[in-house]
Amino acid sequence: MRFRTKRRIRVLLLVAAPLLLLAFIIVYCQRSCSHRGEPGFTPEMIDTVSPLPEPTYLYGICIDSMYVEEGQIEKGQFLSTLFSSKGISPRVTDHIARNHKDVFDVGKIRAGNRYYFLMTNDTLETPLFWIYEIDRRNYALFSLTDSLTAWRFQKDMEVRLARTSGIITSSLWNAVIGNGGDANLAVHLSDVYAWSIDFFGIQEGDCFDVVYDRQFIDGEPVGMGEVIYCDFVHCGDTLRAIAYEQDGILGFYNEKGENLRKAFLKAPLNYRRISSTFSNSRFHPVLKIYRPHHGVDYAAPAGTPVSSIGDGVVIKKAYQANGAGYYLKIKHNATYTTSYMHLQSYAKGIAEGVRVKQGQVIGYVGSTGASTGPHLDFRVFKDGTPIDPLKMESPPADPIKKEDMEQFTRVARYWMQAMRSPEVPEPYQEPPVLDSLAMDSLRMNPPA
Repeated sequence: MRFRTKRRIRVLLLVAAPLLLLAFIIVYCQRSCSHRGEPGFTPEMIDTVSPLPEPTYLYGICIDSMYVEEGQIEKGQFLSTLFSSKGISPRVTDHIARNHKDVFDVGKIRAGNRYYFLMTNDTLETPLFWIYEIDRRNYALFSLTDSLTAWRFQKDMEVRLARTSGIITSSLWNAVIGNGGDANLAVHLSDVYAWSIDFFGIQEGDCFDVVYDRQFIDGEPVGMGEVIYCDFVHCGDTLRAIAYEQDGILGFYNEKGENLRKAFLKAPLNYRRISSTFSNSRFHPVLKIYRPHHGVDYAAPAGTPVSSIGDGVVIKKAYQANGAGYYLKIKHNATYTTSYMHLQSYAKGIAEGVRVKQGQVIGYVGSTGASTGPHLDFRVFKDGTPIDPLKMESPPADPIKKEDMEQFTRVARYWMQAMRSPEVPEPYQEPPVLDSLAMDSLRMNPPA
């Protein structure tokens, strides 16, 4: 009997001991995790634990353990004086100036540009890196330690769709700027519509509504990319421009797929006014006689660039003392030839036999020959016969190809529909290509 009792006690001890040990561990852990009567750590408290702070970076360098000093280059300041103010030796300055011109020539630092010194976060404040902003996007990073290495980087650029609309009261540029558009937008629109609109003849009340890519760095606008879509109302007519890439070349087309780019520009220069038009009998201001004037005189300041209105070959470059002065003739094709007279000088590389591109500068406005003031006498010949440049019908460039017309139509319809809303539209996305099973399902269950 006594033996059985001892055996039962041993069994109970073997079972109870682990349980007592587990209870002791739980109580000990709860007391260890509690502070002055506060509750111990519980699973519910996991969500309340503060995460570690994200590291702070400046131009790709973690600056959590550094002291950062920002500044701007002052007028007349040199790198040597700037570096010496931070205790950087002339040897280091000279090494950077001599050996890192491929990264950035520090002799070309400009007043107003921003820079940063990254230094040790102690009483010595030893410079470790110097960062110089070359422009809004590009910057140079110089190591000031033993390696004295240099790198050139670009900041990330964000591209967002932007929309600007306005009514012209004085000029296209004023209308763009007055409605918060990018300063370069007026120039881009002039390029897009160069073959359709004479921007020196735009009327008060003409208006535009345009979507374009706007570029941002550090949240600040820095420029623009391409025009995406535009409705331009000129003299009561709506001229649409739809950007579309064909054969790897971005072009602009109307809603019918016709190319806005024509074979010739509307005018060969940016002029102040037309001082004389095409005429079969005009009183010559120098010769004091009536004779034909088969061209258009564009009054413009001396030195104004003159551009070829189309691709072609220079067939004549000469001087005529009692007539055209310095002038050029360009043959564009078997039908059209243009003449540019009274030039002050020729552009570099212009010579007889040289092929020129549309919009290429070929010379500069002057007052050479029989002329009373600086102007360009511009003439157009069709099959050898002079025609009025202001009434010339320019043949269009290639339209959208037949095989691309279906996709282009989808793009055009999307933008025409999206522009009905006053909001900035979302970028166009090509609809997904459906496989045969999906197409069969769509035919069986057409959308409502």
